[in-house]
Parts: sequence; structure tokens; C-alpha cells
Amino acid sequence: MTENLPSVFAEALTKPEPPAAWPAPLAALWWLAKDATETADTAAWARAHALVQDASGPDAAWVHAHLHRIEGDAGNARYWYDRAGRSVSRETLAEERTALTAALSNAG
Repeated sequence: MTENLPSVFAEALTKPEPPAAWPAPLAALWWLAKDATETADTAAWARAHALVQDASGPDAAWVHAHLHRIEGDAGNARYWYDRAGRSVSRETLAEERTALTAALSNAG
């Protein structure tokens, strides 16, 4: 699974927590990658959601939309895609998460 991830992100997955300096959206993706079950019924999903729930900006909104796709809440996901200035994703969850991780890893 880590072969499609940016090397810095993949290396961080060997640690017990995401780097403290990472912004909330990237840290949220780290928690999702650590779990990788693609379900909202996990502690990792809840932790990721808590990180972006009150975070501002389009990156946080995009990750928030992705989380609600995982949850199966299309209406809430659509709201967050709008907040991110993006169209609703038609990619698989894994494809979108890879795109998110690449975009956010390269943003800094």
C-alpha cells in the first residue's frame, strides 16, 4: 500500500503518531492510512474526523469530504466538497486518498 505514497508520508507510517508539525488534514490522512479499513466505525476514522472537524481551509474541507464518503454520508460529503471548492469525487476511496496524500504532502 505504501508504494503509491510520497516517501515522507510512507516513512512517517512507521512511527506511532504523525509528525507534530504536520497540519491537521495531513495528520488525519496519516490516521486513515494506519488503519486502512475504509470504514467509519474505527478509532482511526474518529481521530481523523476530530482533526479536520474544526480545521479551516480547503485542504481540511477536502479531507473532511473524504471522511464522509467513507462514512457513506453523501450529502455531508457534498457539503464539504463545496467548502473545498471541489467537485464530488468519482474516484474510488483508495484513489482519492492517494491523490489527497500526494497533494497535501507536496503542499509544504
